[in-house]
Amino acid sequence: MFEILSQSAILTFFLVVALGAAFGQIKFWHLKFGAAGALFVGLALSAAYPDLGQNMSLLQSIGLAMFTYTVGVAAGSTFMQQLKSQAPLIGAAALMTLAAGVVTVVGGKLLQIPAELSTGLFTGALTSAPALDSALRVTGSATPGAGYAVGYPFGVIVGIIIVTIVVERPWKGEKDTPSLAGAGLVARTAHVQKTINLRQIEPWACQDVRLSYLRRGDKTRVVVPGEELQPDDLVVVVGIEDRVHETIDILGYESSVHIADDRRAVDFEKIRVSNSDMTGRTIAELNIPVKFGGIITRVTRGDLELLAKDELALQPGDEVSVSVPSSQLSAVRSFFGDSDRRIAEVDALTFGLGMVLGLLLGLVSVPMPGGAMFSLGAAAGPLVVGMVLGALRRTGNLIWSMPESVNLTVRQLGLLFFLAALGLGAGPAFKEVVVTSLGWKAAILATSITLISATLLAIAGRLLKLSGPRTAGGVAGFLGQPAIMQAAAAKVADERIESAYAALFASSIVFKILLVPAIYAFLA
Repeated sequence: MFEILSQSAILTFFLVVALGAAFGQIKFWHLKFGAAGALFVGLALSAAYPDLGQNMSLLQSIGLAMFTYTVGVAAGSTFMQQLKSQAPLIGAAALMTLAAGVVTVVGGKLLQIPAELSTGLFTGALTSAPALDSALRVTGSATPGAGYAVGYPFGVIVGIIIVTIVVERPWKGEKDTPSLAGAGLVARTAHVQKTINLRQIEPWACQDVRLSYLRRGDKTRVVVPGEELQPDDLVVVVGIEDRVHETIDILGYESSVHIADDRRAVDFEKIRVSNSDMTGRTIAELNIPVKFGGIITRVTRGDLELLAKDELALQPGDEVSVSVPSSQLSAVRSFFGDSDRRIAEVDALTFGLGMVLGLLLGLVSVPMPGGAMFSLGAAAGPLVVGMVLGALRRTGNLIWSMPESVNLTVRQLGLLFFLAALGLGAGPAFKEVVVTSLGWKAAILATSITLISATLLAIAGRLLKLSGPRTAGGVAGFLGQPAIMQAAAAKVADERIESAYAALFASSIVFKILLVPAIYAFLA
């Protein structure tokens, strides 16, 4: 078997990918390694047969570039929008990255751990594959890969413990936004008891609720923005439950008849956004009331249901909940596309162009103190370009945004490819670490890096008066391992977990990559 594998690098690689994916699904207590399973399978195989790790560098770079570019595209679409509100948390994450670097340098020197291994432990304890790529290039050695492999499980385990504790903390979050997912969106019918203009309804004016169906007498239609409601009108109110009840109290009382159940004159349907012309357009820009006499009340994105506020920009694959005259339903479907097939396809042109731009940026070398040169490489280059293009969403006819399902698929494949190739190359160095006294020293340092930096970030979230869910999401994003975020999401249904995770995930990758050369310089 070894002879067959040694003759075919591709066969070896995909064997590691397959076995790694299977190993990653095995549950150890509450922990699954996911894509990192490929890393450990590759390490085990190459530790036993060192010759199998040859000719893997190209696959490693391709996988890493695919992973970071898709992360950047996904994060870029919301990063600029969230920058102001989450800037304090992003700033705290930058400081905690620096704190992790200090722990690495001090601990590495006290424990007498080689500089290359300590630098790899920093990347593994913070579960950052792109930072590892930077470490491999800065050190010119495979040893950081061994450090990453040793530090990674400790980083994940400690991270899961911290977020599961923090996410359920009853912090009021005075400077945080209320949860939408946690409350859930509901639709209720209000019986209007007075004449009132929509602009006089405070929850409607600040877009905490949407009004859809309106029955006046024996006729049902869609509410016209800015119109005046009359006594005995029936109107459907959509939003989080507290604000819906507040709106109903302003209008009158809740009706026992829910008029949205009658779809003869006005229909309600979820429609898939697959028309590329819709990408990046806000709800207000679509002008659905004028074009079709309808209204969008909700947008479903992945597992998250969002209220359709005017400033919400659509992404490929979104599902819009539209209330519209029955006669216009077919036209509305055509307007949005409503095709599952189209959102399952990769736009090879924009994906390829984005990757080219990212890799070109990664080739740019910047002089560092001491005469050394630093480049962003195949990790940070595609990440930065992806964030820029994700924020742009589109340039003319070029659609940079990707449907969430496509993005996640490419991202997962990229990470699997990178970790499998890395494991096959780092096995011999990993074997040298674990069979010596460096093993327990490395474990202590890795645990300390994660425990100190993640705990300090959780404390910072509390001091910044953020909620427990947003703080937990921030810690998960700072560490960057999806299993850590999933551990928090499994405890509490709250969209602020994913929001903070997305904001800190990409920014923290940049912080870690930039800090790696400094850590190695201090340790060397």
